[in-house]
Amino acid sequence: MSIELKHLRYAEAAERCGSFRKAADLLGLKQSNLSRRIRHLEEQLGVTLFERTNGGVKPTPAGRDFVNGVRRVLNELQIVVDGAKAVGRGEAGYLTIGFYTSLSAGNLRASLVEYGRRFPQVEISTVEGSRSRLFEGIQNGTVDIAVVTGEPASDCSRSMILWSERVIVALPEDHPLAANEIIYWTDLKRERFLLSERDPGPEIQDILVAKLSSPGDLPDVVRHDVSPENIKSLVGAGRGVSLMCEACMGATYAGVVYREARDGNGSTRVGYRAYWRDGNDNPALRNFIRLLEERCPPVANGNGSRGGVSRTPDPSP
Repeated sequence: MSIELKHLRYAEAAERCGSFRKAADLLGLKQSNLSRRIRHLEEQLGVTLFERTNGGVKPTPAGRDFVNGVRRVLNELQIVVDGAKAVGRGEAGYLTIGFYTSLSAGNLRASLVEYGRRFPQVEISTVEGSRSRLFEGIQNGTVDIAVVTGEPASDCSRSMILWSERVIVALPEDHPLAANEIIYWTDLKRERFLLSERDPGPEIQDILVAKLSSPGDLPDVVRHDVSPENIKSLVGAGRGVSLMCEACMGATYAGVVYREARDGNGSTRVGYRAYWRDGNDNPALRNFIRLLEERCPPVANGNGSRGGVSRTPDPSP
């Protein structure tokens, strides 16, 4: 049996209006056409759905049961249609975001919070991993977009410059330098640095070497195959000091204090970039990219080579 959806709508409207004429007017049809379609529907079903009278129509017991079922079908169909439209607009669906820096504070956290506020029906999945793992995920479609530090990657077809963050020194709270609000790189010359072997540890080490190396004198660096969070725990235990991005300051660790690292030119900063695959047609991704463009207007408008610091305050406490 092949029943057209519009015929179900005709029957529902006729029962609701109690009249073929009123239902036809509501639907913008001729009364004769609506009456003929409902008659054809009754013939298909083999039951009489409506009793016809001079005063209008009223459903038979079979017709009342049929129309009640039709309403459930139409309501569920409308939910499906509305859901599909919302996904098409990027207002619902799924988005997978890759990163390897902290979400305890900073622009990435603020961007995720704002995106969730604007698009509460989008389910956000996050992937924390190395730069190579995230780029592999972009290529195979398991990651929609990755927000990472460092220089542009040649294996991702699309990218944009985002914000930058200050490099922060994590110190044991009883360290002599903890009394200073600002620490200069030269103050760190004789310190032991604890760095993670995981991203962005290697990039942080490059900065450290550039700031403190001299002929025959390299910084004292101990690498650990642990997360940056566990590096902070080691700092709190008095094993050394560490360097990290500003976003890490949102998390409190026992015995650890944070201070800004500077030289004669001011703060040392690490730049962030977003990467995604050209041809990824996920509408939720398009909306996330638009949000990043709003948060980094110099890049969005083509007015600068470096993303601006977020104009939206970080909502973290």
